[in-house]
Amino acid sequence: MRILCLDVGDRRIGVAVSDPLGITAQPLETYTRVGYGPDVRHFKELAAAHETNLFLCGLPRNMDGSAGGQAERVRDFAAQLEAAGLFVYYQDERMTTVSAERALLEADMRRDKRKQKVDMVAAVIILQAFLDAGGLKHISLHTEK
Repeated sequence: MRILCLDVGDRRIGVAVSDPLGITAQPLETYTRVGYGPDVRHFKELAAAHETNLFLCGLPRNMDGSAGGQAERVRDFAAQLEAAGLFVYYQDERMTTVSAERALLEADMRRDKRKQKVDMVAAVIILQAFLDAGGLKHISLHTEK
């Protein structure tokens, strides 16, 4: 079963998807936020298109491991997804945006293009870390709700 990964920001959400075997993460899109209603509808449709109801949200933590204000905003958004019948799991995402930015710089991508891609690349990094740690084996696979 596939899992969709979201790197939730205030303006944009980076999206990645796993392959059906849960081995690799691929970039999918960078979604520009509109509001809870339209955003949740978009992700519900995306889940249906990929035949899944599983989401992984990157949970930003401070370097000492504590949750900050952005972590609360991610949890608030995830609660909206759960209210729509989707299942949400979390993955520590410390330093993923920095890693994504670095990867895009190494690819010699222009600044304006990096801004459009960095959230999506961060979602890939978050999802791949989850998959590499055996994440799908540790969650129960939900196929109905």
